[in-house]
Amino acid sequence: MREYRKEEFKRLEMREYAQQEMLLGEDPKFFRDAFRRFKRNKGAHFALYMIILILSLAAFGPYFGGHVYNEVITTHINLPPRIPFLENFGLFNGLRMGENIYIKKGLEDIYYWFGTDGLGRDLWARVWMGTRISFLVAFVAVIIDVFFGITYGLVSGYFGGKVDLFMQRFVEIISGIPNLVVVILLVLVLKPGLQSIIFALMITGWISMSRVVRSQVLKLKELEFVLAARTLGANSFTIILKEMLPNIIGQIIVMTMFSIPNAIFYESFLAFVGLGLQPPLASLGVLISTGYQSLLIYPHMVIFPVVVLSILMLSFNLVADGLRDAFDPKMKGF
Repeated sequence: MREYRKEEFKRLEMREYAQQEMLLGEDPKFFRDAFRRFKRNKGAHFALYMIILILSLAAFGPYFGGHVYNEVITTHINLPPRIPFLENFGLFNGLRMGENIYIKKGLEDIYYWFGTDGLGRDLWARVWMGTRISFLVAFVAVIIDVFFGITYGLVSGYFGGKVDLFMQRFVEIISGIPNLVVVILLVLVLKPGLQSIIFALMITGWISMSRVVRSQVLKLKELEFVLAARTLGANSFTIILKEMLPNIIGQIIVMTMFSIPNAIFYESFLAFVGLGLQPPLASLGVLISTGYQSLLIYPHMVIFPVVVLSILMLSFNLVADGLRDAFDPKMKGF
């Protein structure tokens, strides 16, 4: 058998490595199969349409009711829901305890689709304005996951050794502090509001994503395709960006979809305990907290924001489950 000498091997330049990649190209079959499996999941498919519907209502709904979300009308306090056409069938007809409150107050031509709150503000407009805040928090959570969680997990998992040891000890220190304690400390520095929620998510919201990404990188970095890329002359940045990241994009999408309902619930919980947005700003948590105080007398004030929040969280979780099944290679028979 012939013996090879070290001088016979030549390390490829980055330009030659890029040419090799161009020759190989990308196989879109994986994502095409994942999309086909996702479409077969009727529950996830329906949940996706529900998210689109709620997003559309959050964007345009406040302009359809004919009222402004922060307009205070003292003569319209605590009105029950009343919707045109549906009131002819005994639904949302403005009745409370068998009495039409609108006619009693001389408001025959006034309609509030979700009723009004204790200050006479339109709940229809306030619910969808609050949903906007929930989507904003969800968007912030996604950005934080992308820029902090994914980057942190990729670097920690790929380089390993002392770098991984130091970075994981830092994560353990941060994750050891309860989120509620972090938010309370932020409230002492900042006023309760969206800024406090965003800072709380920036401190702890990315940890789960970084751990998932790190575990996937630890599994992939010893495989043959990574060794081949390194042999062809690819540097660490190229391997992470072009070899590692595309192979864990499925897990990243699934984790991102799971982090969205967690962020929405987190904002609603903080608003409910008084650490989130403050009136007159509307959020689903603020509306639930305000309506909870009058649940037995005016149930409509809490029912509508609770239903919207529940549908929103359930839909995101169903879509995340559907994506997890679609991207999991073990679900080929799905």
